[in-house]
Amino acid sequence: MRIRLNKFLADAGVCARRKADKLIEEGRVKVNGEPAKLGMTVNPQRDIVEVDGKPVKPQRKRYLIFNKPCCVLTQLGKDPRGRKTLDEFLNKIPERVFPVGRLDYNTTGLLILTNDGELAQRILHPRYKLPKVYIALVEGRVHPKTLKEMKKGTELEDGFAKPDGVRIVRYEGDDTRLEIVFHEGRKHIVKRFLAKFGHRVKQLHRTQIGPIKLGKLPPGKIREMSIVELNRLKHAVGLK
Repeated sequence: MRIRLNKFLADAGVCARRKADKLIEEGRVKVNGEPAKLGMTVNPQRDIVEVDGKPVKPQRKRYLIFNKPCCVLTQLGKDPRGRKTLDEFLNKIPERVFPVGRLDYNTTGLLILTNDGELAQRILHPRYKLPKVYIALVEGRVHPKTLKEMKKGTELEDGFAKPDGVRIVRYEGDDTRLEIVFHEGRKHIVKRFLAKFGHRVKQLHRTQIGPIKLGKLPPGKIREMSIVELNRLKHAVGLK
């Protein structure tokens, strides 16, 4: 059975399909010792595929849920400044998995980790509008009138932003804990949106991506996604 080379690289956990095409264009991919071409197909059982001179082999698909602690970079590899990265939590995972999207250094909560490039690409694609649920502790007591204005949306420097939902969870002294939902993934969108209403985010925690919920998983811990969760996630992004 032959499959497209970019899908083979994505399934092997090298990168997503678009990045795979870029690697092919840059001449970094070889098939049976010859430079690969865009659109070509390979037989995973017979063909030898290399990226930057290293053989690529199909790996077991992994679908993991991670509760990212504070002060961890959402990246693989070491940080030049010595800050913690995901590598410190993945040393017991034999497959090469990568994070689907990012969380800021100080933001905590749900990260999906996988080596399924096609699924990762669909989770991130705005076409599927997967809601991302956050709990934000903000400075100041959010007035009900302000909450109504938040629900209408506001203009940010990179375009209009409107949450799928926002509600007050509770007041905590002079601060407010909010639940806010966005399906888009613009950089710092939650922090920039709330700051536009005069409420600086002090803490931000993601609890849900589409049908996947973080639940009671402790900070810094990883668990396998259940079959039911995986099927619901794939259904949400149009995969069988």
